[in-house]
Amino acid sequence: MAEDLMISSGTKTEQYQTLLPQIKALMEGEPDLIANLANITGALKEQFGWLWVGFYIVKQEDLVLAPFQGPVACTRIPKGKGVCGSSWESASTIIVPDVEKFPGHIACSSLSKSEIVIPVIRNNIVIAILDIDSTALNTFDTTDQFYLEKIVEMITW
Repeated sequence: MAEDLMISSGTKTEQYQTLLPQIKALMEGEPDLIANLANITGALKEQFGWLWVGFYIVKQEDLVLAPFQGPVACTRIPKGKGVCGSSWESASTIIVPDVEKFPGHIACSSLSKSEIVIPVIRNNIVIAILDIDSTALNTFDTTDQFYLEKIVEMITW
C-alpha cells in the first residue's frame, strides 16, 4: 500500500536500494499501467523531492503526457525535440547537468535547472520515457541512471 512507503535518508544509493523493493511491491498484482506509472512517479517524487517526475508515452509522432507529479507540464513533445524527444530519438538515457546549456531545451518550467530522461524500451522500441527535473544544477549522475533504468525495466507494459 502507498501508506507503507517508507521514506529513508542516507546516500543516494541507499535511498534507491530501499525504494526499489517498495516500488516493486506497489506494482505487484496491479495490471493497470496508468496506476503503476502514477505510483512510480509518486514514490520517486516523495523520496527525492525533485521538482517534476513523470512519464510521457509514445503516441504516433509525439510523446504525450502521462502520470506525473509536479507543476503543470508540456502535453506533447515531438521526436528529437528537447531532452525528452532527444532521449526518444536516441533510445538512450540523457543526463543534463544544466538545462540552459542543452540545445533546444523545452522549458516547461523556468524552475528546472537539471534533468534526466530514461527511455522505456520494449522489443527494441522506445514506448515511453521517464522524465525527472530538479531545481538544482548537477542533480543527476550515473547512480540515478543505474537505478532509474532498473525501475523502468520493472514496468509491465
